Amino acid sequence: MTSAPAPRDVVILGSTGSIGTQALDIARRNPARFRVAALAAGGGNPGLLASQAREFGVAAVAVADPSAAPGVESALKEEFSVTSPAGSPAPRLPEVLAGPDAVCQLATWPCDVVLNGVTGAAGLRATLAALDAGRTLALANKESLIIGGPLVTSRARPGQIVPVDSEHSTIAQCLRAGANSEVKRLVLTASGGPFRGWPKDRLASVTPEQALAHPTWRMGPLVTTNSATLVNKGLEVIEAHLLFGFGLDRIDVVVHPQSIVHSMVEFSDGATIIQASPPDMRIPIALGMAWPDRVPDAAPGLDWTTAASWTFEPLDGEAFPAVALAREAASRGGTAPAVYNGANEACVADFLAGRISFPRIVDTVARIVSEHETSGTGVTTLEDVLAVDAWARARARELNR
Repeated sequence: MTSAPAPRDVVILGSTGSIGTQALDIARRNPARFRVAALAAGGGNPGLLASQAREFGVAAVAVADPSAAPGVESALKEEFSVTSPAGSPAPRLPEVLAGPDAVCQLATWPCDVVLNGVTGAAGLRATLAALDAGRTLALANKESLIIGGPLVTSRARPGQIVPVDSEHSTIAQCLRAGANSEVKRLVLTASGGPFRGWPKDRLASVTPEQALAHPTWRMGPLVTTNSATLVNKGLEVIEAHLLFGFGLDRIDVVVHPQSIVHSMVEFSDGATIIQASPPDMRIPIALGMAWPDRVPDAAPGLDWTTAASWTFEPLDGEAFPAVALAREAASRGGTAPAVYNGANEACVADFLAGRISFPRIVDTVARIVSEHETSGTGVTTLEDVLAVDAWARARARELNR
């Protein structure tokens, strides 16, 4: 008889966001598998953070914004006093850490797995801290890998980074079917976003509300907008290149609007292995926390009693040039991927604020990538990355005035 997997202590960074709340749902339903040791969040939702801390009995919470700490402390006191039975001593409040280094502190907290669900480039420091501390890193924050590049991969031991993106989790699962030497290519699937099939000239009228209405996934505003521009798929091409070590010419993208097949691996004999499931991030999140084991009933499976069709179509690179631009940035190497990411995050913020048009996002990113000078020798320090990231964001704001 196979023994049950040992329980794992997990630290969740970004606990109040989409990835974090789904990770906690998995932990809630599998208390024998996962113990939540600590939680980190931006601090914008102190009530939810306090409720999570109380429910899972964590030892510490961290907020990146120091001005949010008083609100979090107040919410914790209220939450813990309300939930204490009358006449019984109140449970001990978790330690509250605040400031730019607080999330990094939790990334080194005693645990088995750190789930990095922080949004955007802000997750880089925590990624490096978790790796340096020897923790298994369940990585949902693709941006930290992309902008850090060799700075991240050189610090990770084999198998230490477990991808949580649905596409890269799928690739990791499909690669179990054969040796890397037998792989012909990786194929990432893209939903195509809400504007699939739109001609380039029609995209000028896109509003933020339209861009945030993704047809199959529910995500935060940055990732949802990136999915609409297909910048997200460009980032995922770079991520696959860094995670699995295959050349950019062996990583393809195909549009699959149903979001059921989450990516594929084609082997040298012509066989293609796919992973198919409903568009539910709890499956890759659960795998990230339990890898290489699976968590039973992490999410509902496919309904094979109902007729369904899966379609695949080529990417329209003219209307959506973000993937080709990502390949260009990755080919240039050095800090070019950091420029791609940083400029895009700034442009997305400007678009959502109504300051620029939808096509202007990728147009501005392309201009900034072309302006950036890189030696192609790779990133050597965290300061290199942060300086380039800051320059790209500042340049985007300047061009978008």
